This record gives sequence, structure tokens and C-alpha cells, in this order.
Amino acid sequence: MTAGSDGSLPLRNEQDIVMSRQTVRKLTQELKFSLVDQTKMVTATSELARNTVVYGGGGEMRWEILTDGLRRGLRVHFEDQGPGIPDLDLALTDGWTSGSGLGMGLSGSKRLVHEFEIRSAVGEGTRVSITRWK
Repeated sequence: MTAGSDGSLPLRNEQDIVMSRQTVRKLTQELKFSLVDQTKMVTATSELARNTVVYGGGGEMRWEILTDGLRRGLRVHFEDQGPGIPDLDLALTDGWTSGSGLGMGLSGSKRLVHEFEIRSAVGEGTRVSITRWK
């Protein structure tokens, strides 16, 4: 696999969350994703960027364009140095929320992408990576 057109954005506030959505929309358009696939990736990005800001205290979004033979895809990473997630299994359960949301953030994001990876350690922060292939 080779990667090109990599980049990053800070995630500190609502304006950064909006910018993360706009960036992923543009990248998926450049990759010629269908409108449905664009929407799925933008929706997952929005949820995970918001989690990074609200629960992680801010962090960074990084992205990379992937090529695997004839397949192209987009992988987006969300990283923070926040409090971490004490119970990942619980956090990935539909309907569970640590705040006032619908409890669909992590589990919903996972369903919208082809690959989903999460690592979190209490006191060290959280890293989520999502990938969608065209």
C-alpha cells in the first residue's frame, strides 16, 4: 500500500469540527466516492471529531489516501490525550452514552466504515482510526 495526500487538522472547538467535515467531504469527492459513501465518511468524521473535542479535551485529526492495487481509500485518525475510555466494550454498545447524546457515536461510526480501530488508555487518551474504500 502506498499513501499520498496526507494531512492533519487540529480539533479544539466547534469550528474545527466543521472544518474536519469539510475536509473529509472534499477528500471523498476527490476519490470519487459515491454520495452515500461520502455521507457515511463525513458522518463518522463528525461524530469522532466531536468526541475528540468534547470528551478528549481536543486533539488532532490526520488523514491519508490509501492505494491497494486498484482500490483507493481514505483513512482518518482521531487522537487526543484526554482521560481515555475506561470500558471500551461498554462505550461501543449501541445506546450507551457518557453524556447527553444518543449513544450512537462510536458504535454508529463503526457501522459507517469498512475498518474501525480504537485504542484507549485511562489517563493517556484515545486514538480512533476509520477507513472507507471506494
